[in-house]
Amino acid sequence: MSNPRPTEEPSVADLVDRLSEQTARLVRDELKLARAEYTQKAKQGGTAVGLFGAGAVLAWFGLGSLIATAILVLALFLPAWAAALIVTVVIFLIAGIAALISKKKTEDLTPTPERTVATVRRDADEITERI
Repeated sequence: MSNPRPTEEPSVADLVDRLSEQTARLVRDELKLARAEYTQKAKQGGTAVGLFGAGAVLAWFGLGSLIATAILVLALFLPAWAAALIVTVVIFLIAGIAALISKKKTEDLTPTPERTVATVRRDADEITERI
């Protein structure tokens, strides 16, 4: 009859090698996650900036074209200065709404990669529990 061989425990050197490899892999994976999160946030920021720019351009062109047409139409019923004032107020209200929308979009952005921070914390807790 043969005796079953007792399982050999890994040496300290083997354990240190494994720890080094796993730590390096963990750090690489966390850096990849952080890079992916920053890319996503940059795209969201670009969208918000684009919306703000579109709002500004529309406000600028609107200021020219709407003032001309609306003032001419309102000048038929009101003095020219009153028609110009009414149209100007309306254009600035529209520009303000576009600015508020873009401000709301940028407020939702945070520079912190939340998922990466959470996984690093979870990994650190796991390591401390096992030590």
